[in-house]
Amino acid sequence: MKIIILGAGQVGGSLAENLVGEDSDITIVDSDRAALAELKDKLDLRAVCGHASHPQVLLDAGADDADLVIAVTNSDEINMTACQVAYSLFNVPTKIARIRNEDYINSAKELFHDKNDRKSEEFNFKGFAVDEIISPETLVTGYVRRLVDYPGALQVLQFADRKVSLVAVRAYYGGPLVGHALSALREHMPTIDARVAAIFRQGRPVRPQGTTIIEADDEVFFIAATGHIRAVMGELQKLENHYKKIMIVGGGNIGAGLAKQLEKDHRVKLIERNPKQAEMLSQQLTDATVFIGDGADHELLSEEHIEQTDLFIAVTNDDEANIMASMLAKRMGAKKVMVLIQRSVYADLMEDTNIDITISPQQITISALLSHVRRGDISNVYSLRRGAAEAIEAIANGDSMTSKVVGRRIMDIKLPPGATIGAIVRDNEVLIAHDKTKIESNDHVILFLIDKKHIGDIERLFSPSAFFL
Repeated sequence: MKIIILGAGQVGGSLAENLVGEDSDITIVDSDRAALAELKDKLDLRAVCGHASHPQVLLDAGADDADLVIAVTNSDEINMTACQVAYSLFNVPTKIARIRNEDYINSAKELFHDKNDRKSEEFNFKGFAVDEIISPETLVTGYVRRLVDYPGALQVLQFADRKVSLVAVRAYYGGPLVGHALSALREHMPTIDARVAAIFRQGRPVRPQGTTIIEADDEVFFIAATGHIRAVMGELQKLENHYKKIMIVGGGNIGAGLAKQLEKDHRVKLIERNPKQAEMLSQQLTDATVFIGDGADHELLSEEHIEQTDLFIAVTNDDEANIMASMLAKRMGAKKVMVLIQRSVYADLMEDTNIDITISPQQITISALLSHVRRGDISNVYSLRRGAAEAIEAIANGDSMTSKVVGRRIMDIKLPPGATIGAIVRDNEVLIAHDKTKIESNDHVILFLIDKKHIGDIERLFSPSAFFL
C-alpha cells in the first residue's frame, strides 16, 4: 500500500513509525524541514518538504498513484483542502482528515434543528472529498469516559458495536483469581464466559494457559461480553466503588466534553485557567461547578477538598501542567488520578510515579487511523503498549474454499506467534473463543497480537482468495 501522511507532528510522526516496516510505501509531507530530517534519520521513509495542500507538493509525494492520503496537519482547513486536491487532481481512492474543531463536526446539528431537514441529513464531509474524519478530542473523551465507567480498569476497548470489550487491569492481592491458575476462572464464574488474551509481567509477555498462575501486579488483558466486565474485574482485584466526586483540570474540548457527559451522574468540578473560557463553560454546564484557577494551586485544591475527590483528571494541552497538577492532587489525597500526556518520553517517566493512569492522545488517534490502513477486512484496531501490540477486529469473509479461517476450528487455524483469538461476535451473540469453536462466514473475530510485526500474517489470514484451497 502506498500511503502519504500529511503532517510530521506527533500524530503524523507516530503513525509513520507504526507503519514503517509493514510492507507499505510511506511518504510524509511537512513544511518543517527539521521535523522531516529527524524522522528520516530514524525511519525508512520518503520525506517531501512543502505545503501539504499544494498540488505540486502532493504530486512530488506521489499522489498520482497513492492508495491512501492521511491528512493530520495542525490545520483542519489544510487537511480538508488537501483531501479535496488529492481527489480532484489525483483521484486518490481513500482520504482521511483529522478534524479538531467541533464547529465543523457539529455544524449541521447547530444550523438545522429540524431532524427532517434534508440539509441536516445530507451534510457530511463528502463534499470536501473526505472519506473518513478523525476527531482526536472526541476519541479521547470517549476513551476517558469508559475508564470512568469502569473504575480500576487501565484500558477499556470495545468491539462489534460495543457488544464485546477487551479490558486491561492490574491484578492485586484481594482478587479471588490472584495466586491461582487461569483454569480456576470458570470455576469461580460458572455462568460467565471470559478469556484472558494476554498477561504482561514486569513488562514482558507471559503466554496465558490454563496452568498459568496470576501474580499480583500482573497486567492482565481479558475479553468478555461488555455486560460482564465488572464481574471479571472482580476476579483480579477488589472491585472499586463507582466514582462520585470528579475534578477535571482543563476546560478545552476534552475537559468540557467530559464535564458535559459526567455532570448528570457525578459531582463534577472543573478548573480552567482562562477567565473567558471558564465563564463560557459555566453557562454551558448545568450541574458542574466551574472554577477559575490553576490545577496545581495547592490552596485551591485544599479549599475544594481534594482529599474527598474520587477521581482527578488533568487534560490541559500542557503536559508539564497536567503532570504537576496530578502529582500534587495525589499527594494531597485524591483517590485516583488520570493525566493526559502527549510526549512519549514523559509517559515513560510516569511509570515509576504515583500517577494511576496516563492517557496518550496520539495512541488513541493512531488506533482509529490504523483501522483504515490495515489490509484484509479489518474493521477495528487498537494500538496497545505504545504501539508494540494490537487488538484487532477482523471480519471472516468467504467460505471454506476461499478463506483460511471460515469453517475451521480455532485450534486448526495457523495463528502467528503471540496471537490469540479471544472472542467471536456472530450476529448479536458473543462467543468467547475456545479451541473447538468454529468460525463462520461474517463472524467478527477479536484478536490480540502481542508483537505487531506479525500484523501482515493476520491481514493475509483474513483476506479471502478465489485461489485458496
